[in-house]
Amino acid sequence: MPSAVHTATDTTNPSTEPARRPGYGQLLRTPGAWTFLLPGFAARQPFAMLTIGIVLLVQHTTGSYGSAGAVAAFTGVSMALFAPQSGKLADRFGQRAVLIPGVLIHTVSVSVLTVLALADAPLWALFVAAVPTGASVPQIGPMVRSRWAAKLEGSPLMSTAAAFESVTDEFTFVVGPVLATALCTGVHPAAGLIAEATLTLAGGLLFAAQSRTQPAHGLSGSHARVERVSALSVPGVRVLAVAFLGIGSVFGGMQVSLTAFTEEIGQPGMNGLLYGLFAAGNMLAGVVVGAVAWKMGPRRRLILGYAGLTITASLLWSAHSAVLLGALGLLVGLCIAPALITGYTLVDSLVPASARTEAFTWLTGAVALGQAAAVTVAGRLADGYGASAGFLVPLAGTALALVTLVALRSRLAPRPATRTVARGVGHRVPVTVD
Repeated sequence: MPSAVHTATDTTNPSTEPARRPGYGQLLRTPGAWTFLLPGFAARQPFAMLTIGIVLLVQHTTGSYGSAGAVAAFTGVSMALFAPQSGKLADRFGQRAVLIPGVLIHTVSVSVLTVLALADAPLWALFVAAVPTGASVPQIGPMVRSRWAAKLEGSPLMSTAAAFESVTDEFTFVVGPVLATALCTGVHPAAGLIAEATLTLAGGLLFAAQSRTQPAHGLSGSHARVERVSALSVPGVRVLAVAFLGIGSVFGGMQVSLTAFTEEIGQPGMNGLLYGLFAAGNMLAGVVVGAVAWKMGPRRRLILGYAGLTITASLLWSAHSAVLLGALGLLVGLCIAPALITGYTLVDSLVPASARTEAFTWLTGAVALGQAAAVTVAGRLADGYGASAGFLVPLAGTALALVTLVALRSRLAPRPATRTVARGVGHRVPVTVD
């Protein structure tokens, strides 16, 4: 058993094994990890299909990117508002208690939205159906991150876990949009949403069944005296939320503008491929970030990575060929992963364990809110001025977020090292200060 001196820096016995750089192999050997990784991977696949599935279906039935973007935006705003409440309930009652009713409600809501769109229902009816659709999106990613945090608190593997989760998320954004686009364009305009609802139901219930690895929750005896704090009351979480809003503007602006661009050039089937290149860049950068033993502090990494994201996003509007747009999309994706990973890693040092799921869902919700706003604005711009105008949205979103990050960077300082947080197993782990 490691001594207390090594608790925050090493997960192995230094007397029997030399210190190793944290890596994916070491991470995946964490006891019990695979029991939630595989179901979690299956359960999060539909997430990347939802927005693009709505955009493609509603654009088909209404003929307007603006209307399609507005309906998708309602879904995103609803998710952004309700996701933190879902995280708070999971912290208090346990993930299983939140997931099971959530996936059932989501499946029904997506089905209703699909039927209304195909029936040429008025736009207000689609808005109404979009609210429970977004509100019930299962927060699988934050729940998986919370399970990692419970197992790895105080370990240098937390950064590797954040990178691994970013890679997993981005793999879904490689597969999801391509799959949804192929189904909507090759099978039926509603096929993408039908597949999303089916996969959410099956994957969500499978993940909920893995109750052994869920973090101890507020009503369990081991957490009876754990400090209760709202994640949003932490200044650093609010700053990170702004940064993630900007990242959401990239996702939303890219989805709508790429769809409009491929329609303009008469090759709508290329939409999934171009968005896949963007997501592949994100995934590739995530792999590299997780494999590097960083000496630079997370705050500086976040600001530098975000500056790179802003610069590359500012070039998208000037692309007038599919090849150039694909290359720029790849570069933008390469810059997103470092910002996302560092932001999620900072949560571990900013937020008490009893509020981590809520904190992760605030960040996920911020991405969804930024995506919703970007989908709406980019849709209007694409309708009125063409696809190139829609690419101005990622530029504006990331630039505003970068200014906020630089101005409020001091709020990303970790909690004092002397402060400890009670864990379910009854011991305390010191928080390292970067």
